[in-house]
Amino acid sequence: MRVISLAGSPRIPSRSAALLNLSQQWLQQQGVKVIAYTLHDFKADDLLYANFNSPDIKAFAAQLALADGLLIATPVYKASFSGALKTLLDLLPERALDHKVVLPLATGGSVGHMLAVDYALKPVLAALKAQEVLHGVFADDSQILLNGEQVTLSDTVSARLEEALESFYLALGRRKPPALKLASSLLAQQSA
Repeated sequence: MRVISLAGSPRIPSRSAALLNLSQQWLQQQGVKVIAYTLHDFKADDLLYANFNSPDIKAFAAQLALADGLLIATPVYKASFSGALKTLLDLLPERALDHKVVLPLATGGSVGHMLAVDYALKPVLAALKAQEVLHGVFADDSQILLNGEQVTLSDTVSARLEEALESFYLALGRRKPPALKLASSLLAQQSA
């Protein structure tokens, strides 16, 4: 299995990136290959001026096309996900998440921002034709303690994150890549 991770925070370090890093480690322990991206992997001018021909964005889209899933993390600002992340997602091909399983992770200043994932991020992921967008994990800032490279999650967030990652891993396993769907269809037609 192969997963792309995308840190959607313009800040380094960030609580959302910390959740993402812990998730990457968990997936790698399960034998999943994780290819990590951050917003800093893309030139600001390419994002700002919507450069669809950016080599960096084309390379990201190509990696995404080969992946089984996407692990995406964002802070919530003003009741929505990161604007820089939205700009990047807008530059992807229309069906960039076709046949992909997506696990969104988000952090915000208070639990009042919890629904931003459902009302802002998930519709964009669905518009990119994600096969399955899982429930995801939201944590408010008080539930994630950053101390340099050390990250401490509250027990509640830790349990929810592990449960979400287990669901993501299972969803990746039951996912049928496009080639397998085509082969199954051809075999069914030949048998008929």
